[in-house]
Amino acid sequence: MDHVGALALVGSGEYLPGMAELEGELLRSGIERGLKNRYVQLPLAAGRESVNRIRYWEELGAAQAERLDSEQIFLPVFSRSDAMREDLAAHIDGAGLIYISGGDPSYLATSLINTPVWEAIERNWRSGSSLAGCSAGAMALSGDIPNFRKQSEVGTQGLNLLPTLRTIPHYNKFFGWIPDSAAKLMVRAPDGVSVIGVDEMTAAVAGLSPRTSYETLTFEVRGVGGVHLLRGQATHKYVHGELVQLH
Repeated sequence: MDHVGALALVGSGEYLPGMAELEGELLRSGIERGLKNRYVQLPLAAGRESVNRIRYWEELGAAQAERLDSEQIFLPVFSRSDAMREDLAAHIDGAGLIYISGGDPSYLATSLINTPVWEAIERNWRSGSSLAGCSAGAMALSGDIPNFRKQSEVGTQGLNLLPTLRTIPHYNKFFGWIPDSAAKLMVRAPDGVSVIGVDEMTAAVAGLSPRTSYETLTFEVRGVGGVHLLRGQATHKYVHGELVQLH
């Protein structure tokens, strides 16, 4: 695990000025591990949105890359067939930061599982690239993604990078958006799975400091909101600079 890169689970705010400091630290962490000043942005979770919406994400990412004085790679992967392309996967190699942005988490995971693009993301992260997932991107990294229609504790298959952790993004607003029955389902995870809620413009980060670790699921809170531990012990809110220990 010594070479695994930093990992950030972000509640919202990818590419926005308010998250530039954190994204810059993630990028520098990768660079310090010998990787390139390259910022790969994967918009796959929004792949079924309109052309104008995709262009919006691309322009937002370009502005952030400019703030960070980094090379933007906006990877045109919008479907599973795109994710199967070896030529697109090759653009991920050597990036200091790989960022999986928001949209539909189930579509994201289903489109990425067992593809060259996902293999490249995981391989590079395990070799030192920083990896961030925002909103749908954070949810998809879990072992499963809650399925509101099935009303079951076990949801659709996730990317399984964090098999014992379920992330609820936009936590400070999420439960105002969905029915109470769905809200309860989000927290009622399978045995052995911890649940965290990450507020907007906030992240749970491992690997940027020696106090944190992906291996032990020890995260530091970064941002203006909080990270809420919803399972494993009494519900608790952790704020900027505090550690969330999940193992």
